[in-house]
Amino acid sequence: MPAPRIKSPRLLVAESGADREGHGLKRTMGLFQLICFGVGAIVGTGIFVGLSDSVAQAGPAVVVSFVLAALTCVFTAFSFAELGGAIPVSGSSYSFAYAGLGESTAFLVGWCLLLEYGVSISAVAVGWSQYVNELLHSLTGLQLPAALSAGPGDGGVINLPAVIVIAMASALLVRGVRESARATAAMAAVKLAILLAFCAIGYSAFKDGNLTPFSPAGLGGIGAGTTAAFFSYIGFDAITTAGEEAKNPRRHIPVAIMVCMGIVTLLYCAVALAAIGAIGGDQVAGRPAALSYVVNEVTGSAVGGGVIAFGAVVAIASVVLAVMYGQTRILMSMSRDGLIPRVFEKVSPRTSTPVAGTLIVAVVFALPAAFASLDAVMNLCTIGTLAIMAVVNVTVLALRRREPGLDRSFRVPLYPVAPLLGIGFCLYLMWETGWHTWIQFAVFLAAGLAVYVLYGRRHSTLAGTAPAGEVTPAGEVTPAAAEREPQAV
Repeated sequence: MPAPRIKSPRLLVAESGADREGHGLKRTMGLFQLICFGVGAIVGTGIFVGLSDSVAQAGPAVVVSFVLAALTCVFTAFSFAELGGAIPVSGSSYSFAYAGLGESTAFLVGWCLLLEYGVSISAVAVGWSQYVNELLHSLTGLQLPAALSAGPGDGGVINLPAVIVIAMASALLVRGVRESARATAAMAAVKLAILLAFCAIGYSAFKDGNLTPFSPAGLGGIGAGTTAAFFSYIGFDAITTAGEEAKNPRRHIPVAIMVCMGIVTLLYCAVALAAIGAIGGDQVAGRPAALSYVVNEVTGSAVGGGVIAFGAVVAIASVVLAVMYGQTRILMSMSRDGLIPRVFEKVSPRTSTPVAGTLIVAVVFALPAAFASLDAVMNLCTIGTLAIMAVVNVTVLALRRREPGLDRSFRVPLYPVAPLLGIGFCLYLMWETGWHTWIQFAVFLAAGLAVYVLYGRRHSTLAGTAPAGEVTPAGEVTPAAAEREPQAV
């Protein structure tokens, strides 16, 4: 059996130019921008739209579900922080897997990232459409017709707002990272202010009796609620995709990940308690635009709900922007390695952004947002994301053994307990998705493996095309390769 194709961390960094100016990209993001970018990628549909689904499963115990989902993410966030500081390149978990577990595993991680980010972008865009209608109704008393605000599977013809938000995000990303970072920071500030205002309104009407029974469905409900709540945290890993555009990635990426996870967890628990405490879990469960409804009920006016709807419109737009950014940078890394067509790695010399790749991503993800019902693949997205997180934890274990001298600006605390707990939590939540989802996931991975065998493995830059002596069978980089300047795009 041939040895796995492994790219060492030093080779990944050398090829990307991550310790200099990254592969045609410009370093414009400081720590504050990275934190705003992380908050922008995480806080959106999960809390503004998905809260009602989590409450339907767990009742008031959804707070416990949010904490359990956060624990799953925190243990993995430690691993992302260590790897993001040690391997500051755009590929995120794909590049980490390449360095730790080999090319075939890395390709399947990239395949799952296409699912995670693709479904996330499309689902978030659909959620944005719901709140646009809510905002229009609160401002004018009118709403978009169903034919233009929902796909055929949901009783409409085309979800036009979903297409519009993806188009706006792609236009901003094409203009440049500096502009995108400023827009993300502004939108993050707006969404945090809106959610804090919601908490103030909700707690003003808080009643202890609304929290009983605390866990109507028992431990099973909490587990199901945790699986549903997990979707609310998807996106924190997008911070590591900025490895080649952050000013000081080895130091700032780990800090940004930890700060974002702390902010988001506290915010989610506070919002969930405020919503349920104000009107009760039964009123929140399964209700579209639940936060606007809570404010309307508490204040007796549609004005407050309109403000929340405005915050949701801004918040969800920022998620589309941040997640699309992450997707284009991962595709850039995979293209650079030859595993997907080269068009995705081309960077415009004028804007220093991957224009062609961004436009392709926008078109591909706008189609399901406009016409498809995504409910059937939400669990598939969740299990794929959990699998990626488990692989990242395994990668930390592998690199600690094979690369003990690697420059790590952050180290996972309580090693090896933390990554092992991260793996355990991921496997538990994967199990909770059900056997139907496992079958879908197996088919999805088989399709990805077929694409790798038929295209990726044959076109890989490690398939005998690298200069002799630069890449060893174990993936080590020679001094000559480390000193070689990356080629401009």
